[in-house]
Parts: sequence; C-alpha cells; structure tokens
Amino acid sequence: MADVTHLWVRAESRDHEERVGLTPDGAAKLREAGIKVTVEDSATRAISIEDYRQAGCEIATEGSWPDAPSNAIIFGLKELPEDGTPLPHRHIMFGHAYKGQPAGRVLLDRFKVGDGTLYDLEYLTDETGRRVAAFGYWAGYAGAAVSVLCWIAQKNGRIAEPVGVYPSSTAMLADLQTRLVQTGTERPTAIVIGALGRVGTGASDLCTALGIPVTKWDMAETAHGGPFPEILAHDMFLNCILATPGVPVFVPTSAKTAPRNLSVIGDIACDPDSDFSPIKVYDRVTSWDAPALRVHDTPPLDVTAIDNLPSLLPVESSEDFAAQLLPTLLELPKIEDGIWARARSHFEVHA
Repeated sequence: MADVTHLWVRAESRDHEERVGLTPDGAAKLREAGIKVTVEDSATRAISIEDYRQAGCEIATEGSWPDAPSNAIIFGLKELPEDGTPLPHRHIMFGHAYKGQPAGRVLLDRFKVGDGTLYDLEYLTDETGRRVAAFGYWAGYAGAAVSVLCWIAQKNGRIAEPVGVYPSSTAMLADLQTRLVQTGTERPTAIVIGALGRVGTGASDLCTALGIPVTKWDMAETAHGGPFPEILAHDMFLNCILATPGVPVFVPTSAKTAPRNLSVIGDIACDPDSDFSPIKVYDRVTSWDAPALRVHDTPPLDVTAIDNLPSLLPVESSEDFAAQLLPTLLELPKIEDGIWARARSHFEVHA
C-alpha cells in the first residue's frame, strides 16, 4: 500500500509574517482527498489554530517541523531559520535561491547535504509557464498604500513612520482616507508601470479607491527604452516590473537633482540588488520599521521597497493565495508528475 501523502504546514519564523498558504477550508478539502494534514501552532498566524483543529487537522508544536516524519512534505511561505542545518525533507516555500542570491546558495547547500528537495512556489507553473499562485495583487495594493503613507508624511514635514498589519483592505482604505483628509484636499498623481499585471492591477486599484489620479503604463508605453520624463512629472511612481535583462531604466541616478514633481518611488517589485534594476537612485530594501529611504533632501525623494508587502493584509492575501494554490496541492499524491515535476527539475538544475 502506498504511503499516505502528508502535508505539514509549518509556522512562519520571519518577523511581521502572519500569512499562511492553506486555509482551514482548504485543509478540509485536502483531507477529503485522502491527504493527511498537520498544522503547527503559531503565535502570529492571522488564522486561528482552532479553525484548523475544527477542520480535522492534526496540531503540532510551533517550530517542530524538523522532527516531522521523513515522508512529510513541509509547507511554508517565507525563509527557514538560517541555522545551517541539513534539510532532509521535501519543502514547499519561496526559496529565493535560483537567481544567484548568496543566501539562496546556502539554502541549496543545506538541501544537498540533507538530501531534501525544494519545490519553490515561484516555480509552480502550468504548461504555459504561468505561475499557478501568486501574492502579486495584494503586493501591489499594499505597496501603493505604503507609498501613499510616505507621500502623506512628506506633506507633514516628516519621513514615513513604521507600518503595521491591517485587519482588512477596508480598514486600510479608511485609515488612508482619514490621513489624506487631515493632510488637505490635495491628492498626489501616480504613474504605475506594469499596470496590466497582477501587481500593477493591485496598485492601480488602491489609487483609484483613494481618488488618486493614476496613469497606467505597460510594455507598449516603455518599449522605446527611455528616457521617461513622464515619470518625473508625477508625484508618485509605482514600479511593478521585475528586474530582468532588457528592462529599461525608469529612474536614473540623475533624477535626484533633475527638475521633478516626483517625490515618492514605490518599488513594489523590490529588486535593488539586481544589475537590471530599473530604479538607480537606491540600493537596499526598506523595512516595516523604516519604510522610507530618503535618497535626496531638497526637494525630498523617498523610496519605499518592502519585500513582504502582502503581509500588511495577511487574511485577504492568505485567502487569495490559498485559493489559487489549492488545486495544485490536491495533486500532491502525484508529486512525480506535472507541475510538481517541473518544480523539482528547477531544483535539480540549480542544486
């Protein structure tokens, strides 16, 4: 008799991370399909452990996944603790390990020593190469929100204060509307590049909901390669394009001192370390505690580039992502085929 497929949902260990990739309803569907589901307790997860218990999941101690049965498939979203230990299990997660990242090489070595396998969520793709699940929409939505907070802070003569979790997008919008009204009747203008994608759609939707005039650009508008004076003419620029070879420079270093209305750059794609970054005025990510990096003082130019933006809306982003991913998780009993086999091949090439 074949082993029962066992999915072990680990608690997230990263700060400011309340998301989860499987909801209780999804767990119940996996169990109906004959998949065993264990969920670790968590002090921070946005969805209650009791809901998983009611769905029939087995509950494990937070952080106990290293001692999970050898056949268990460990499922999380963000980084594992960087303790250097070998990784013998099969893991589903965002590894950030295939694009030359130094930490990624260390992670792959841990899998190599432990004889485990990484099924990277970014590389779970259908036959056309499209990802089966992504947090992009909520990254765009939250990234635009943080950019607006940076602009409001500037209008109040400050740099942006720490950001935190919102219980819902409705609560986020209400908070931003209140702050904008307190600042005055003025609204910033925004330009979104990558507006046709998931990330750009989220960013554009947030701006529209706040009454912020938004210019939507995609490949057609940037195909000539620049320069792009239109970006400097807007108050906010929201970049939703990944840094890849061939992407033009949207904001050159000279933009700091050039005549401009631009005062806030939201690099939602957040890839400052890449040689192909289209934004050349900054070189490091920002954080929840310090969301804005001031790269020029007079007139001010702030960059915000937070790399786990959907975590600001952990419930909605979790529910959305989990719904997208569930059909693929239901295919776990056939992990040697299809989507899972393609993800494993990426791991074997890079490991």
